Amino acid sequence: MDKKFELNTELLTALSVHPLLAAYLEINHLKQLYRQGWLRAGISREQCESVADHIYAMSMLAWLVVDAGLAPGMDRDKALRMVLAHELGEIYTGDIIPGDRVPPEEKQRLEREALLSVAGKLPFGQEFVDLWEEFEAGESPEARLVRQLDRLEMALQALVYEKQGHRNMSSFFHSAEEAVRSPELKELLETVQRLR
Repeated sequence: MDKKFELNTELLTALSVHPLLAAYLEINHLKQLYRQGWLRAGISREQCESVADHIYAMSMLAWLVVDAGLAPGMDRDKALRMVLAHELGEIYTGDIIPGDRVPPEEKQRLEREALLSVAGKLPFGQEFVDLWEEFEAGESPEARLVRQLDRLEMALQALVYEKQGHRNMSSFFHSAEEAVRSPELKELLETVQRLR
C-alpha cells in the first residue's frame, strides 16, 4: 500500500498516556494514505489526494447538498459524522480497492478490526463504530446518501484530474453512474459529466 509516511509508532506509544491524543494521531494518519485508485490510474504521488483529502471534500459536499435541500429530511449532523467515520477503518488497512482482489467480507473485517483498535481507546468510541457499521450496511437514509456522495465526490475529483490533463478517468465516472440513484444527485453527476 503506497503511503506518504508510516504511522509514527514511537509517538503513538508516547501519546498512549492520553487515549484521546493517541486516537487523534491514528486518525491524523489518514493524511498520509494515498487514494490508491488514483495512483493506479496514473495520478502522480504529488497530485494524488489522500484519504483525509477525500473525507474533507465529502464533508463539504454533504453539508452543501443537505443545506441546499437536495436530500430532503436528512439529518445533516448525522450524515456529516458518518462521512467523517466512513474511512476510519483504513487507518491500518490502507485504501483497499477492487483491484486488490480482497473479498468484500475480508475487507470489511479488516477495516472493522482497525476501527475497533482506534475507537476502543475512547469512552465514546462506540459512536464511530455504529456510524461506520451503518454506512457499511447502507440501509438508513443517511447511509444511502453518504454512499452516493462517496461516488459523486469521486466523479468530481476525476473531473478535476481530467482538467489537469489526466486521461483514463472513465471508470471512475462509470462507477459513480452505477451508485448515484437519487434524482437530485443524478442531476449533479450529469452536470459533472457534461463538463468532461
